[in-house]
Amino acid sequence: MIRKCDDKDFRQIWEIINDGASAYKGIIPPDRWHDPYMSEEELKSQVDEGVQFWGYHEKDEMIGVMGIQDKGEVTLIRHAYVRSAHRNKGIGGMLLSHLTSGAITPILIGTWADATWAIKFYQKHGFREVSETEKTRLLMKYWNIPRRQLETSVVLAGQTTFNV
Repeated sequence: MIRKCDDKDFRQIWEIINDGASAYKGIIPPDRWHDPYMSEEELKSQVDEGVQFWGYHEKDEMIGVMGIQDKGEVTLIRHAYVRSAHRNKGIGGMLLSHLTSGAITPILIGTWADATWAIKFYQKHGFREVSETEKTRLLMKYWNIPRRQLETSVVLAGQTTFNV
């Protein structure tokens, strides 16, 4: 079952993000990795900036999360993670489908350039990688990330054609 998360889910969201992000250790540049991958303060900041999390639940356990953020002229998919023990069971795809089905603006997703499995996942679900020039422009316009992360990331766009 997929449901919108609320304040009482904060700890579980944080745990899932950090468990799921373990896949990036040794893949992303060492200067961008830290443990925990996302601090509680950073997660709170993301929520304060308008990232709304949705959780996938089996029985009474949340095992996957994905955030969505309305940026006016675009919608961003943010922080998509599934607990390590539950990967490759279609949970990410169900969350992505659920969140994108209600979007009324073009959808953008940012991820690490070396996370080839993540890029392939989004491509499998109809997203395409944008050009390097477009990537830089979009990351600078819609994300608030350090320059180093900008250099080591990609942006994927949904099927909607847009000029934002």
